[in-house]
Amino acid sequence: MLAEPLRVGQQRLRMALPGRVMRPAVDICGRSRIIHPGRSALARAMPAGTTRLYRMAEEEGPDQDQANGVDAAKESGHDIVREDLDDHEREIVSSHEVASARLVHEIIRQRGIDELERPASALLWSAIAAGFVIGLSPFAIGIFTSEVADGPWMPLLMALGYAIGFIAVISGRLQLFTESTITAVIPLATTPCWRNFHRTLRLWGIVLAGNMVGTFAFALFVHFNLAGQPEIGRQIQQNSLDAITLYMSAPFLKGIPAGFMLAALVWAMPNLERQEIFIIAAITGLMHLGGVAHSIVGSAELWITMLDGKIGVAQGLFGFLAPAVLGNVVGGGVLFALLAHAQVVPELDNGYVYGEERTRRGRGRRG
Repeated sequence: MLAEPLRVGQQRLRMALPGRVMRPAVDICGRSRIIHPGRSALARAMPAGTTRLYRMAEEEGPDQDQANGVDAAKESGHDIVREDLDDHEREIVSSHEVASARLVHEIIRQRGIDELERPASALLWSAIAAGFVIGLSPFAIGIFTSEVADGPWMPLLMALGYAIGFIAVISGRLQLFTESTITAVIPLATTPCWRNFHRTLRLWGIVLAGNMVGTFAFALFVHFNLAGQPEIGRQIQQNSLDAITLYMSAPFLKGIPAGFMLAALVWAMPNLERQEIFIIAAITGLMHLGGVAHSIVGSAELWITMLDGKIGVAQGLFGFLAPAVLGNVVGGGVLFALLAHAQVVPELDNGYVYGEERTRRGRGRRG
């Protein structure tokens, strides 16, 4: 019944606000929503008689607040678009804009919804690939420590090697469990319901299982010396034993900063553009220098150590892996994700009007 009016409204809104995106949506809790740049813009674009179907309970309040904000901005000289700039100058200004926290939140929320709705088989294969590719981190560290002379530069070189696996996984858009701790929690925090909670657990379960399979496959690759480099293989085994010994002193506590730092990296990605590789290398390299416990890289090192007979299964699973996973979830999915969500909660229910539309509305309210 609403399809035709909504389609007409979309067309009118695109003409009124070129370059802005508006689309109907049903959130993953089953509630109908409209994703739009501003409530009043949507109301003007809808055919007569249909706006009441989408009117929210406090429609007048946000519109009035918005007008007051426009008036205050113009009176203080802080209007969004200066009227004395020509089109070329405005384009230059726009090219240097940084996405606000609210927009970053929406980008990550949409990414999380996409992940939550992916078929289980797609998630699993992507997670398996991520688990194997993240093995490039211990593999690169093994190469550096066996082939490069020891010196004061070695810690930084090992940190760079640790970052290589993350660069490959994140740039390749593969499913890494510690990334999912924030991308799955943002939709849940925005629209909390049991269906969302179930989908979050489904995503985490599939991705974590796939990552474990991938890292175990990498451990077999190292254990059976399939690379044909026995010296490098022995060095990887020794490095893995040293890392697991370090992590097992406090795996849960060491896992919290690792999850937090990965979530911070995911949050920063929408504004990085061409600098993303350098930021990935900086943050993940810092993780290695700080000795924090990343559960997925750590699982690759754990399987290598277990296959080498240096640690028992129960000790490895319950003494390191399970606490590290929980620490990553607390750091990324609870601390960072919920704090990042909390900062935009006051803005989520307010519409936004941009550019000339904002100026026109402000003048209209004054009159």
